[in-house]
Amino acid sequence: MFRCVEAIYESVKGVKESISGYAGGHTKNPTYEASNTGRTGHAEAVEIIYDPEIVSFETLVDVYFASQNPTQVNGQGPDRGSQYRSIIFYQNEAQQEIIENKKLALQKELNKTVAAEVYPFQKFWVAENYHQNYEKLHPRE
Repeated sequence: MFRCVEAIYESVKGVKESISGYAGGHTKNPTYEASNTGRTGHAEAVEIIYDPEIVSFETLVDVYFASQNPTQVNGQGPDRGSQYRSIIFYQNEAQQEIIENKKLALQKELNKTVAAEVYPFQKFWVAENYHQNYEKLHPRE
């Protein structure tokens, strides 16, 4: 899942870089193989480096929710498991408020529960090199 989201964010004006990785788990140095077991607690994630003078955090949250089926629990499309769950992290109270407000508004709009988990950021683990810029390097896959 992170490979698709990485490519979407890289098309957003003001995003300097998006990095595929893992977050939200309880093990150190997770790998793709380990996280795919669902036992590390990690979800595939993307770290976004952006210029807030060009794109707002609020817009980045909108892009996040638009990049997926926000009501699907523990998966996205054909990918199933806790490692594919919808999860979004915040670094301060202002970001948390933006995320929670967007989530509530989306729930009202869809009249369904939005599955995204919302947590304070703790640690991001960069994924293996072959996951970085995957869509650019493998456009036919």
